Order: sequence, then structure tokens, then C-alpha cells
Amino acid sequence: MASSSDDGPPSSPFEAQLKALPPLRRVTPPPSDEEPASWSSSFHPRSHSTTPRSRPASPVAFAAASSSSSSPFRASRLSSSGGFYGPTWWMRVVSCLGFSLGDEEAAERRLSQKQWLSRKKKVGGGGGGARGWRRRRKKEIAAWIGVVTFFFLMNWWFFSRLPLEHSIRRGKSGFSNSTSSSSSMPATRNKRHGKVKSPHGVMFSKLLGLAAHALAEAEGKPEPKDLWQEPLDPAVSWTPCADQRSWETCEGNNGYILVSATGGINQQRVAICNAVAVARLLNSTLVIPHFSYNNVWRDKSQFSDIYHEEHFIDYLKADIRIVKELPVELRSLDLEAIGSLVTDDEVMKESKPSFYLKKILPILIKNSVVHFVGFGNRLAFDPIPFELQRLRCRCNFHALRFVDKIQETGALLVQRMRKQRSHSAPLEHNLLGAFAGRPDMTGLKNLPSQYLAVHLRFEIDMAAYSLCYFGGGKDEIEELEAYRAAHFPALTLLRKTKKIPSASLLRSEGQCPLTPEEAVLMLAALGFKRRTNIYVAGAQIYGGKSRMASMTSLYPNLVTKETLLSSSEIEPFRNFSSQLAALDFIVCAAADAFAMTDSGSQLSSLVSGYRMYYGDGRLPTIRPNKRRLASIFSKNSTIEWKEFEHRVRKAIRQTKQVFERPFARSMYRHPRCPECMCKIE
Repeated sequence: MASSSDDGPPSSPFEAQLKALPPLRRVTPPPSDEEPASWSSSFHPRSHSTTPRSRPASPVAFAAASSSSSSPFRASRLSSSGGFYGPTWWMRVVSCLGFSLGDEEAAERRLSQKQWLSRKKKVGGGGGGARGWRRRRKKEIAAWIGVVTFFFLMNWWFFSRLPLEHSIRRGKSGFSNSTSSSSSMPATRNKRHGKVKSPHGVMFSKLLGLAAHALAEAEGKPEPKDLWQEPLDPAVSWTPCADQRSWETCEGNNGYILVSATGGINQQRVAICNAVAVARLLNSTLVIPHFSYNNVWRDKSQFSDIYHEEHFIDYLKADIRIVKELPVELRSLDLEAIGSLVTDDEVMKESKPSFYLKKILPILIKNSVVHFVGFGNRLAFDPIPFELQRLRCRCNFHALRFVDKIQETGALLVQRMRKQRSHSAPLEHNLLGAFAGRPDMTGLKNLPSQYLAVHLRFEIDMAAYSLCYFGGGKDEIEELEAYRAAHFPALTLLRKTKKIPSASLLRSEGQCPLTPEEAVLMLAALGFKRRTNIYVAGAQIYGGKSRMASMTSLYPNLVTKETLLSSSEIEPFRNFSSQLAALDFIVCAAADAFAMTDSGSQLSSLVSGYRMYYGDGRLPTIRPNKRRLASIFSKNSTIEWKEFEHRVRKAIRQTKQVFERPFARSMYRHPRCPECMCKIE
């Protein structure tokens, strides 16, 4: 850079040239026969430069222009030092598009007549003059337009060649099998062909195609080392000890506790264990809980159809008194009339023990009976006395045993999945009882011994309740709305009276269940090989076989209880959704690895806790953070497989680690706490 000092020798010859230049003034080239007088302004017809035209250009810019015009060597267009592709080639492109070039523009407009004529001759090739320059400029613009158009056409052709079967194929159930679930807008219908198009279906098809390619390449490579392992702290281990007691037997003299548990088998299980704790807290006698009929589950099963009554009573007899029914003198009482009927509306969710002592105990002592209707998650997890907390763990992990019919069929499923390989003895003994370890020589013979269980919580009730959109277009929106009106009227009323977050916002916040497409992409990114033996738990998947097409195509060794069992073996369980869910519970709890797709699912939560309690740190559970996954899936149109794989593995690794139960969290899901397990340093 030249010095600005007035004394002393010049710092460079360039500075001497600058000082020798005459005062700057605007020079406009004279008109000619070939060019109109306004040529100088037509070079930038739409310039919006903020630099005034009367402002003199800087000496550096002027000198650069003079040097360029007077140079004996004119660089070619392909030269890296000049011409269209030189240091200022981008300025020329911008100027052609009508934008300002600032000082460079000013310097160009202030060329002297001689310099202007010299440059015109060189640019025009000696014969074309200014018209040659204009023709050359038009050709350059046309060339750039051609290049951009070429790239757009290539991109269109590439995406048009991607498979669309996952995005537009419609199954027997009538739902659009869109591979994208990231859009909050319904799919559009092609009036001419009558097909449903998902806005982002092609993008998910791209990821599914990349996943298929990655699985094919990984066949000869080892799986990630931590895929089938739970991250452990070598300095600490935990062992089950909820069966230990340090209190006296409860006589149950204050009256009787009746409970009508609602929901499915998992909600009922939580209600049972909470009722046991409340009965002990109030020094009362617990009557075997009653299961209310639910219009969603449509199962008339009662306690004795699912759990061993005698084992339940005997195992907890040192804690509380349990009977099968009320005494005769109390059966005829109108409990609602005497004020002994307590509904969910009267008991706050996760109420503290003090509530029961102040509000429920007086009623119990007065009327000798209290009936909790819809009793579910109505007892807090903290603060709770240590032994009372341990009693809840004892009930969940030791006292509740499935009946022989469920244990026998569950053992059949586990043996067929595992190909006769034994597993954790304490877990199998508690789940399967006398049927644990029995060999089964029937069923599928070619399955590997290791298996992954996936709870795909994507039934129609979950899809409807979530208020999310899953790419099925108008048909999906209307069907889910009708299902909400029939089964969740309160939710329908809420939508009419209050502003509900949009489907896209719900998805970005991780409030939507993972679709089968998202679940299989997660498994492929984690490194599960194509030949992995996968058991899918859950009821009928929303969308049917067409929605499951991506999972079955990427993982052909995918089975369910319906495919593993013969028609005669599964017949006793038909129309009993809670008993079928019990079979899923057994197979998922005994799996070598378990993947949940919705952390809010009760079955996934209970299975996760069961594996944590009995697994001795050897039964990993994959707990996806749906909010982080939603952020990753939102990049489906641009993300490459390696980056997708890296980000998914990082997100899962952070949630796979098991820690001690946080305060006020469920011990059914997080039993790794002093109340349920003993810590060994």
C-alpha cells in the first residue's frame, strides 16, 4: 500500500505514478456513428450504487483502471489473472445483472477518451468496437444462464429417478404411505391421475435408498461395538433388592380399599402398585383390583385373567392384607350415596401421601370402605417414605406374575426368537416362571440367536391422540378426526375452544410418535445389520402393511407374535388386547436389545425398567430423543448418509446411558435407586 506522507522518497514506483496523475475529472466519450452518446450509462442500465456519480474515484481504483487499459498484454477469458474469469469476473456478472459495482464502476466511467478508445479496440478484437463488446457481454450472460439451467435440469432429472413407491403407494387400508412425516400440511391430490402426493415423500425415499445402500455395504463389516451393550460405570454396579423388608405386617384395620383401574395393561399395572402403597399408608385392606372396560382397548380381562392372584396375595402378605372381595355386609352399600366413591377428578395427579392421610383416611374410617374409580397415576414419586417406595418396587418387580397361559406362550415366543439360547436367569424366572428355559423344537429354525425388540407405538389411537400429521393427505386427516370425535371427545372439544399448536410445531418439539419409516432409518443409522432378527411389538400398525413396507424391505427378518405363533397357539388371546400386550411385554423384556419409539409409552417405560432391574447391566435399551431426531429428519432433503448416521448415533448414545433415578421420576421406569436396588461400589 502506498504511503500517504508528503516528504521522503516514494515507497514504490506505483506511488510516483499516482502523484504524477492530473486532477481527476469525469470524461464522457464522444458519440460515434456506431454508438449512441448514452453508451457509458447503458453499461449499467439498472445500477443502484449508493456512490454519487460526481464523486471522484479513488486514486488506487483509477490507477488500476489505467494500468489495465494500457497494459501491452490482454489476459484471455480463461486466464486466472484477467478477463471475464479474472479477479473481477464476479463484478462483471453482478453488473450484468444490474447491480452496482461501487468504486470500480466509477473508475470505469472516468476513463479518458484515449483510454476508452484503446480498451474498446482490445475488447472488440480490433474490428467489432463497442458493438463487439456488447455482443461478447451478451454471449457471456447467455453462457451463464445456460450453465444454471443445465444444473437445474440435472437436479430435476436426478430426483425424478428416485423411487416413489414409499411416497405415493396406497395400501389396502386406504392410507397414503408417505415416507415423510415432517410436513404439517396435507398431501395434495392430482386431479388428473387421482393419486396422493406427499410434499416431502421423495426426500424420505432418498434417505431410505441411502439406508438400503449402507446396509448392503455393511454386510461384510463388523457391527459397532456398543450396539448390543449398555454403557456401564465400572466403578458402580446395582443389584435388585426390593424384596428386602424392614417393617412389621400391616393389619389393615381401618377399612377396605377398592380400585377400578382404567386403561390398558400397563396403566393398570401402575394403578395396582400405587393402590398397594396407599393401602399400606392408610393401614387398610386391599381388595383385588377391578379392571374397567375401555372402549379403546375393548378387553374384558380381569386381574385373574392376567396375573396370579395367589402369588400376588402371598408375596405381599408381609406388607398388607389383600382379599379377593368385600365382606358381605359391605357389598350392599351405596358407596356414592355415602360419599365413599372417589373419582380421578377428586384426586390430583401424583398426589402426596399427606393428601390421602388428610382427605381419604377420614372417609375410610367413617364408612369402612373407599372406592377409587379410574385410579391411575395418583400417587407422587417424591417425597415418599423409603419403605413405602420400596413396597411399590416390590409389587411391580416381584409380586405381579403372569398366569400360566401367558407364561407358556411367552416362553414359546422367546425360545423361537432366541433359538434355544438361554438368557438372564432372574429375568426369565420372574417372567416365565416354570416355563423358563424349556426347549422348543418347532417354529422358525434359521433365525440368529440374538434379537432386537422394537415397540412401534404407531396404532391409530396414538396417531389420533398426538394431533400430528403423518403424510396421508385428506384421507388421514378425516379418519383421525373421526376417531378423535368417537374416542377422545374431550380432545375434540379442546381443539374447538383453544388454540392448539400446529402439527409441524408438535413434530419439531418431539411430541409425535416415530413412524415406521423414521424408526427403520434410526435402526439402520445405529448399525443394525440387514440380517438382524427383529421382533415388532404393538397392536395393528396405522396404515397396515403398506406403512410397514420400508421396514420389511430393509429388515426381512422382521416378525411379530402373529407371525411367530400358529393360529391355534394365538387363538386363546384373540380379542384380549391386554393379554396380547402381556406377550409383547415378555418378548421385549427378554430381548438382547430393546428399542422404544415413544418414550411416553407405558409399555416401553415398564419394559425399560424391568430390563434395568433384572438385566445386570447387560440388557441395553435404545431411548430416542424425539426432539433431536426431529431436527435431524428435518434435513432429509440435503443430509448425506454419513452425517445422518453420525448425528443419530450421537443422539442415541447420550440417552442410552443409565443413571440413578432423578428426583420425582417413576421408579417403575427408573428402578436404579436405593429404594429398589442396592448400590455396590
